[in-house]
Amino acid sequence: MIWMLAALAFGVVVGYYIPFTYSMDYSLYMSVAILAIMDSIFGAIKSGFKNEYDNLIFVTGFIGNALLAILLTYIGEKLGISLYYVAILVFGTRIFNNLSTIRRYLVSNIRTKKSK
Repeated sequence: MIWMLAALAFGVVVGYYIPFTYSMDYSLYMSVAILAIMDSIFGAIKSGFKNEYDNLIFVTGFIGNALLAILLTYIGEKLGISLYYVAILVFGTRIFNNLSTIRRYLVSNIRTKKSK
């Protein structure tokens, strides 16, 4: 669990200091992919708190979610339909659900430590 948080912090620092730009044509794809990746990360943190974390599930979900979100965006763009809204809705909902579970876990741990 601590390795995952350290890697996340390292990725944020590296991403901040190394300039990386992409064309505005890909901004929709990148935003949906980042949302899918955040969903995978928060899901992994939630699984870590529940002692159900599996690295293979995390990696396949990480890659699969990002690819699915990009594919939905691409197909929707070709069809003239805004299918990226589907990815935003689903991944956004899952992120908030994962964060609420993480919050409940942290609050209950703090309460049990204070009561002891």
